[in-house]
Amino acid sequence: MQLPYELILGWRYTRAGRATRRNGFISFISGVSMLGIALGVAALIIVLSVMNGFQKEVRDRMLGVISHIEVFAPNGVALPDPQKTLAEIKANQNVVGAATFIAAQALLARGEDMKGTLVRGIDPALEGQVTDLAATSSTTLAKLVPGQFGVVLGGELARNMGVREGDSVTLIAPSGQVTPAGVVPRLKQMKVVGTFDSGHYEYDSALVMLHQDDAAKIFRLEGPTGIRIKLKDLHQARQVAQELSRSLTGDLLIRDWTRQNKTWFAAVQLEKRMMFIILTLIVAVAAFNLVSTLVMTVTDKRADIAILRTLGASPKSIMGIFVVQGAMVGVIGTLAGLLLGLGIAFNIDVLVPALERMLNASFLPKDIYLISRMPSEPQYADIMPIAVIALILAFLATLYPSWRASRVNPAEALRYE
Repeated sequence: MQLPYELILGWRYTRAGRATRRNGFISFISGVSMLGIALGVAALIIVLSVMNGFQKEVRDRMLGVISHIEVFAPNGVALPDPQKTLAEIKANQNVVGAATFIAAQALLARGEDMKGTLVRGIDPALEGQVTDLAATSSTTLAKLVPGQFGVVLGGELARNMGVREGDSVTLIAPSGQVTPAGVVPRLKQMKVVGTFDSGHYEYDSALVMLHQDDAAKIFRLEGPTGIRIKLKDLHQARQVAQELSRSLTGDLLIRDWTRQNKTWFAAVQLEKRMMFIILTLIVAVAAFNLVSTLVMTVTDKRADIAILRTLGASPKSIMGIFVVQGAMVGVIGTLAGLLLGLGIAFNIDVLVPALERMLNASFLPKDIYLISRMPSEPQYADIMPIAVIALILAFLATLYPSWRASRVNPAEALRYE
């Protein structure tokens, strides 16, 4: 099958044809444009993959402490019929686990040191169904025995208050007891039976866990205030929450994990969007270097263009030759960038440690950052737009020089040949 001559000539011009000094320079400029597109595409893929990795790492650590969905009664009161609500929740095919809990706020005191905390009353036997924390701290949570008023503190909270396992702390409930002398806050001496470290500072520095029965006594509740739910697919949390809002009976509030940290996720998405725009400008600069390359090629090939025109080539065909040349540079540059970017993104866990050893440096010190390794998660939804945008920019950059080539006057071009 004979290829169109536009494609053949376009590819020949991409390789710069004869080895003259001028052609060599044009070939060099063409190579620089190709390299610029490749580096821009690779940088986009690597940066967005690392950002996806960090987002996934933080999300997984966060979901080690919180559940995918929470169903709770308004105003912090006990659920009217927790067993019935549990049965209705488990009837949903997307639910793999559910457990009741009590959520409240309180002050934790030790001597003169006092911290505001989030108190969570749990059933240690069921906690493993809804969070991953129970798997890593199962022996610690098992020490929460009803009636003994033991507490498990976040590791950062325990360090800030200077307490260790076996120490006593005082839990101060916000709603006090009414006495002839006025409202007196309820105080309860608690024993620290263990600590946990989830890797998420917000919870490690503020969360206090105790047995559900002890929490009910301290906060004077008749039962659990909510139910925590784990799903087969965490990405369906919002959809399942909407389904539960229609199927559950009673005046209940439902909140999925994306809404619990809505500000953080919105900030990450905004940052990703801005990085995409900034790095796309790098690709755009490299792509529009093709304009100068093609303008130089058109000037150098004026005689060839004139001969083709005299042989019957139409202006559209001449334009097609140089569009092919620019498109070849864009395609090769984009493919090279995809290979380079994906190669680094998929092997960043090997490349970064090797670079750290070579430079004798640590990019993510363990004593400063919660994450000590560089995470990466390339996503198809990021990679495809990058490739498409790079190709479109390269194609747009070819239009003006190609149009100029199609307007070359054969008589003028051959006058001094």
